[in-house]
Amino acid sequence: MRSPFPQSALKEVLARQLDWHGARISFLAHFIVALFQVRTVNLAELATALNGRVKPESNYKRLQRFLRGFELNLEAWAGLVVSLMPLGEGPWHLTLDRTNWCFGRHQINILMLGIAYRGVAVPVMWMLLDQAGNSNTDERIALLERFVKVFGRERIGALLADREFVGRAWFEYLHRQGIPFRIRIKHNTLIPNSRNQQLPARVLLGSLPPGAQRVLSGRRSVWGGLLHVVALGLDNGELLILVTTDQPEQALADYARRGEIETLFGCLKSRGFRFEDTHLTHPDRISKLIALLALAFVWAYRVGEIHSRRQPIPVKKLSSAPSSRCSATASIAFVSSCSISPTNAPLSLSELFPMRVFKNQSVITTVR
Repeated sequence: MRSPFPQSALKEVLARQLDWHGARISFLAHFIVALFQVRTVNLAELATALNGRVKPESNYKRLQRFLRGFELNLEAWAGLVVSLMPLGEGPWHLTLDRTNWCFGRHQINILMLGIAYRGVAVPVMWMLLDQAGNSNTDERIALLERFVKVFGRERIGALLADREFVGRAWFEYLHRQGIPFRIRIKHNTLIPNSRNQQLPARVLLGSLPPGAQRVLSGRRSVWGGLLHVVALGLDNGELLILVTTDQPEQALADYARRGEIETLFGCLKSRGFRFEDTHLTHPDRISKLIALLALAFVWAYRVGEIHSRRQPIPVKKLSSAPSSRCSATASIAFVSSCSISPTNAPLSLSELFPMRVFKNQSVITTVR
C-alpha cells in the first residue's frame, strides 16, 4: 500500500523543517506511513508496518525507545505543526477542551488547545492532567502561556470554550491578558438585571424559540468581569448562553466553531488513529505520542485537502459547514488507503507546506 506522497517526499518535508539526524527523520517518516496503514497507535500493530525490512519485534523495541528516551520541545513542535498548515498569520480562534478515557485503572485526561480551521481544530498545545475531571485555573493558564510564548498574544482572535471553563480567577486572568473570549455559561450563573438584582441566567433571559437570539443590553458583571451576555434558543427548549468580551453580535457564530476541537478528537480517536488503543500510561510518553499524531493529522489533512481540489474525496453530507467532521476523517481514510499512480501530476510540496518559522526554537531538546 502506498500513500499519496512517496515516503521520500515526506522525508523531504520533514528534513527541511527539522534539524534532525537523517536516521531520525527516516524513523519519523516510517512512523507516519505505518500509522496511515494500520490506523491505530497500538505499538504492537504499528511495529508490523514500521519497516518491512526489520522484524516486528525490533520495530517494537525501537518504538519503545523513542517514546521512552527521546525528548521533544513541545512548544517548538507546535510551531512546526502550525507551519505546515495554511492558517495565515492570524488572529486565530482558539478552542479549548478536554478528552479522556480509561485504560484499566488509569485515567487518561488530556487538556488541549487547538486552532479552528475549516471545521476541524489543529492541535497546538496539550497537557496531561494528573486528576480526573475538570482542569483547574493554573493548568489552563499554563497552557495558554505556552501558546503565547510561541505565537504571541496578538494571534489570539478569541478563545472558545464550554461551560466547564469558567471561574472568577480564570476570567480575571483572561481580562488582565487582554484575551478576547466567547465562553458558554451554566443556566444558574448569577447575572445582575437592570436594577442590579442577581438572577439566574435562565430567569433573566426567559424563553426563546429555537434559533432565536437575545443580547442583554450593556455589559453585566459575570465572574468578576464586565461582559456581554448572549443567548440562543435550542431545539430542545433550552438556552445556549454565552458571555463574551466583545462583538456580541458575532459571538454565537464564533462559538459555533468550538466544536471543531471535538471533530479533532474524533480524528485522533475512534474515527481516525484510535488513540484510545494505546497502552501507554506515562504522561510524558503519551504527550510525545500526541505530538506524533498531530504531525500525522496535519499531513493527512493537507494532502486530502489538496487532492480534493482536483478530485473531490467522497464524504457523507452531515452539515453545510466549510468542512465537516466527515471531510476531516475522510482525508485520513484517503491517505491511508489510496494508491497514486507515478504518472499522475505531482502535488507541489511548496504549495502544501510553505516554510514558516515561529520563534526559531529547536524541536529537539535532549536525546538520552
